[in-house]
Amino acid sequence: MTRPTIHDVAREAGVSLSTVDRVLNERDGVRQNTKTRVQEAIDKLGFQRNLAAANLSRKRRYRLAFILPDGPNAFMRTLEEDLCEAASAAVRDLTSIETIKKVPPFDAGALADLLRKLDPETLDGVAIVATDATVVRIAVRELRARGIAVITLVSDLPGSERQGFIGIDNVQAGRTAGSLLGRFCRGRQGRIAMVTGSMLVRDHAERRLGFEQVLRTEFPEQSLIAPLEGFDDKDRVREQLAAKLAEDPEVIGVYSMGAGNRGIAEALAELSGERAISVVAHELTRFSREALLDGTFDAVLHQNSRREVESAIRLLREILDGQTDTSRPEPIGIEIFMRDNLP
Repeated sequence: MTRPTIHDVAREAGVSLSTVDRVLNERDGVRQNTKTRVQEAIDKLGFQRNLAAANLSRKRRYRLAFILPDGPNAFMRTLEEDLCEAASAAVRDLTSIETIKKVPPFDAGALADLLRKLDPETLDGVAIVATDATVVRIAVRELRARGIAVITLVSDLPGSERQGFIGIDNVQAGRTAGSLLGRFCRGRQGRIAMVTGSMLVRDHAERRLGFEQVLRTEFPEQSLIAPLEGFDDKDRVREQLAAKLAEDPEVIGVYSMGAGNRGIAEALAELSGERAISVVAHELTRFSREALLDGTFDAVLHQNSRREVESAIRLLREILDGQTDTSRPEPIGIEIFMRDNLP
């Protein structure tokens, strides 16, 4: 069955194509009873307009901004590169990425301050990698009140007035990590170390929740150590993990929830070759790839940053067009990489 066209609407309503176009684009010069006939024809036929074409005809432009954590986090820097590429491609769709701003990682105050400085005169929508804090929720509410659309990217801010989230299901990711690491360590009684960036970001907190659910219910012989907070800094991660491994010879597995994977690998390299420790980490970067290839890591869970950027741009455009059910997040799948299936 073919989709109804603007020609079908004009024929059903008994008006010209130019009249239908004026009604669709809310231009003046059409009587109310004519508008009603056109709308009735649209409803009867189930006509759906091509928003991209409509926006081109109206020269509608979308001015967007992205706010990312600064620092050496390899995944965030890849996300930034993907965003720069997407910004060039988006120009043809009358979408401009006005700014790519960076704030110190895990700094809720800095993020809130930056949100308050965004100007609705120069910006229509913003995507943020959120820090889960009340001050950020307040800043998002104020931003919405000033007419700027807000979505979260990678790390969510539930309970806020953000209009959508683009990213993986992080509880599911944590459960997947728990299932993998539990099996890798099966048959060995010992302890599992968790390394996180910070519990101030929702994605890490949710990964921990899912991970602990699986380990405690399905692999009770493997006890859990309280998370080490490395703040995505490889040197801090290396120092903390090396100290923990030195003091506790019963550690048999490591779950790395955030960045700083090079620090994980360096801490493990200092161990005796007789000590086997299984590792599950996040994000396929140059460093985690090397760790998979040399056998330091057993598995890496990955999210497609390019797809997340494209989905975020699309979601913001849809919100600004008033065309989306923002209660449903864009699904981003969790990819599992091991040494034998590296792309």
